[in-house]
Amino acid sequence: MTLGYWMILVAGILPYFAVGVSKWRPDYDNSAPRAGVERLGARQQRAYWAQLNGFEAFPLFAAAVIIAHLAGAPQTWIDGLALAFVLLRAVYTVLYIYDKPTPRSLVWVAAMACIVGLFVAAV
Repeated sequence: MTLGYWMILVAGILPYFAVGVSKWRPDYDNSAPRAGVERLGARQQRAYWAQLNGFEAFPLFAAAVIIAHLAGAPQTWIDGLALAFVLLRAVYTVLYIYDKPTPRSLVWVAAMACIVGLFVAAV
């Protein structure tokens, strides 16, 4: 299995780290895990939002990696862009949780550029 394919797995799991941050509190009620998001502290709310954004970004990334593979794009490009995407998304999550909006947005754009790069490599 290629590094690009492994990065699909990592990108799919990555949002769950933010889930852990948002649910790590004494009053967490596992019988109603989606209730009370509005009562979360600021950092926990941002962690929740970060995990939502991670799940939103994942399908396009996974499609880009798979399409690049199927189109015969250079493997080094696929692997490099996929790895860069995952690293950028990890940084994005940390920046989101710690309320750094401008750097977070710049990292988001860079991660999206990796996705675009995967599609371009497939051409």
